[in-house]
Amino acid sequence: MTDYIGLPKAEVHIHVEGCFEADDVIRNCEQAGIPLRAPRDRLFEAHDLKSFLEMLDWLCGTFRTREQLAVAAYKFARRMAKSGVRYADVIVNPTHWPHWHGNIPGMIDAFDAGFAAAEQDGYPPVGLCVSLLRTQSAEEAIELVALLGRIRHPRVVALSIDGNEAAAGRTGPRFAEAFRRAASAGLRRTVHAGESSGPEGVRDAIELLGADRIDHGVRAIEEPALVDLLAQRRIPLGVCPVSNIALGVYPSLAEHPIDALRKAGVPVSINTDDPALLDTTLEASYAACAEAFAWDGETIRQLAATSVHASYADTAVKARILADLATWQA
Repeated sequence: MTDYIGLPKAEVHIHVEGCFEADDVIRNCEQAGIPLRAPRDRLFEAHDLKSFLEMLDWLCGTFRTREQLAVAAYKFARRMAKSGVRYADVIVNPTHWPHWHGNIPGMIDAFDAGFAAAEQDGYPPVGLCVSLLRTQSAEEAIELVALLGRIRHPRVVALSIDGNEAAAGRTGPRFAEAFRRAASAGLRRTVHAGESSGPEGVRDAIELLGADRIDHGVRAIEEPALVDLLAQRRIPLGVCPVSNIALGVYPSLAEHPIDALRKAGVPVSINTDDPALLDTTLEASYAACAEAFAWDGETIRQLAATSVHASYADTAVKARILADLATWQA
């Protein structure tokens, strides 16, 4: 059996909000006197993207102290290490965290403390992608970018945007100026698109937001010219196949377009999105896709290499992972 834990790889589409451990959430509730939203075995239950996002808001609302955020960051890095991840870009969306709305710098510092402690203990380095929510205003988006530009925290590698595209409607024009300013401030740009929206969301991410990586992007498959554009420009997609099945984007892995996109020359990587909430791991996602699409070891190596190239790790970290990947045996 192939050891996908031992496969040198990066995780580039994952939310810290999707990596909570039930014990920590319950402890937070006990400390703050918050009633549980559901019994322990149904604490992370959601039925569609809307209820999923509502659950995230509740979960994040239980994190009220610096120590709680630092512990969440440390455990995130530990989770990555257990899956054999050598570097991770993790998304955090401040709008989900009600107790930190007025103190985003403090929130970033608390996460940074946890990631730094984890790296000191031998866990993989982590870059932070600070995310807008699609329902925010253009002014709020510009304000966040200005804040990130002022603090210039070395942990923050990118501006992101996520949320329910279907509910928010077309938002590319609203956020174009914020993403332009993010680029000027030296931030990378990663955009959720082509999940709850169709290919038009992916096109807006490229043409209006200047995305250098797209989270999901799978529904680009519905527009051949867009697939060609992604392949020509080598814009990587951070694909989350297990998440797409769980949240009803596709009915089964067999019908998922990740392999068709790969064969069309689009750089695709495998990621987990919200692994704790979806009860999955990165190695399980690799194994499921390898079986569904009959991928050989060389194809797996190429996918892992794409994850590293698509990451916002520095060049030295990338070089180390790629050197190890070159000697990996399926």
